[in-house]
Amino acid sequence: MDSTLAIILIIIAFFLGIGIGILIVFLIPQLKKVLATKKAEKIVRDAEIKAEHITKSAQIDAKQAAHEARLLVEKEIKERKSEFHVIENKLMQRENNIDRRDAQLINKEVALEEKTQTLNERLKETQRRNDILQDKIDSILKELEKVAQLSTNEARDEIFRRVESKLAKEIAAFIKNKEDEAKEKAHETAKELIALAINKYAQDVTTERTVSAVTLPNDEMKGRIIGREGRNIRTLEQLLGVDLIIDDTPEVITVSSFDPIRREIAKLTLERLIRDGRIQPGRIEEVAAKVKEEIDEVIRKAGEEAAFKLGLPKIHKELLNYVGRLKYRTSYGQNAYDHALEVAYLSGIMAVELGLDQNLAKRAGLLLDIGKAVDFEMDGSHVEIGVRLAKKYGEPDVVINSIESHHDDVPAKYIISHLVAAADTLSAARPGARRETVENYIKRIEKLEALAKSYEGVSQSFAMQSGREVRVIVVPEKIDDLAAFKLARDIREKIENELTYPGQIKVSVIREYRATETAK
Repeated sequence: MDSTLAIILIIIAFFLGIGIGILIVFLIPQLKKVLATKKAEKIVRDAEIKAEHITKSAQIDAKQAAHEARLLVEKEIKERKSEFHVIENKLMQRENNIDRRDAQLINKEVALEEKTQTLNERLKETQRRNDILQDKIDSILKELEKVAQLSTNEARDEIFRRVESKLAKEIAAFIKNKEDEAKEKAHETAKELIALAINKYAQDVTTERTVSAVTLPNDEMKGRIIGREGRNIRTLEQLLGVDLIIDDTPEVITVSSFDPIRREIAKLTLERLIRDGRIQPGRIEEVAAKVKEEIDEVIRKAGEEAAFKLGLPKIHKELLNYVGRLKYRTSYGQNAYDHALEVAYLSGIMAVELGLDQNLAKRAGLLLDIGKAVDFEMDGSHVEIGVRLAKKYGEPDVVINSIESHHDDVPAKYIISHLVAAADTLSAARPGARRETVENYIKRIEKLEALAKSYEGVSQSFAMQSGREVRVIVVPEKIDDLAAFKLARDIREKIENELTYPGQIKVSVIREYRATETAK
């Protein structure tokens, strides 16, 4: 019985457990669903509350923004109204000013009309008086023509002829007297300045050449310089930029080039190769490079030495290099470097005597022919090149004008420019300073004589003192004493305008009247 009851209780407990399990299985999802529903409802309520808060905040912000925008618009409208008010006031003032000016213009127009009317009346009166005067003058002239038996034009021509005949001699005499006075005052001063400048400085001169001769120890050296199949001489010519002339002249090679610096480099290179004895392309390049460096150093030192001798500070380094290059440049047999120093010294001496800036005059004289340092490399005359270089390196206007005016390409604007041109002429015209070919000399003499003989009344003309004086013999019946003076001045001006010459040319007009009789 007890075991049966236990079994029954076990069975009941088993089924009861199964029922509770089934109940739990079905109830738990329902509970979760209920809980989830409640949670979702809570979330929805929270979201609605938040949405409501956001909506309210947005409405508040929108109202605030609208209020601020309305304030800004109202402020801008006020400012615009204020600006419009100011503009309106200005327009009103301008309109008032215009009205006032219109009134003034109307008054001026009325006054001008009155003045114009008055002037017209005066003009009519003046014209009437002029007509009366002209009638009187015409009647007087007719009376004079009847008395003098000459027309008005004939009388005027006769008066002009007599006045011209009388005044021509007086004008010539007046000009002669004034020129004599000016010459008397200026001649002594100029002579003293020039003599002083010349006495204080003189310089030796070298000969101008486009070729340099290199002496060889023997004729065998010519073959070594030419090299196998001419490779050595080709290397020399290509590397140095010169022409080597090897002819039948014994123990001499000629170096030819228009560039004096290249010619000097080639000469020194050949001399060193000959002394060394090793003549081959590699050695040629090595020696040529070394010689070029040495020449560059010589050029640099020459430019610096020139500035140091003259006491000239602050000259651009490149300009000094160009000055140094003049050491290898000659003109008509005169060394350009020495000529530049001469011109600088002479210009400085004359400037001191006249109370001018000595250093500025020296500077202009030193740089006068700077264009000759590169005139075989750059286009243009040495004057144009010199002006470009002076402007490039910031030289003063006095220096630039001295360079561009020393051959009369442009007018000289400064006294120093005239002094530098005079010093240039002095240095070039100094006896022995330059040489001139016979052909050019003969042409210049012939042209000078022909120019003097081209004037009417000239019988003969002779160039004297190597073309530094021309003597003109005139026909005494055609040229009187005053006309001879005028002829000398005319010939001088024509020589200055048409001829190119160093120094000065003196013009002497000789008028000799001979009275001869033969006793029988």
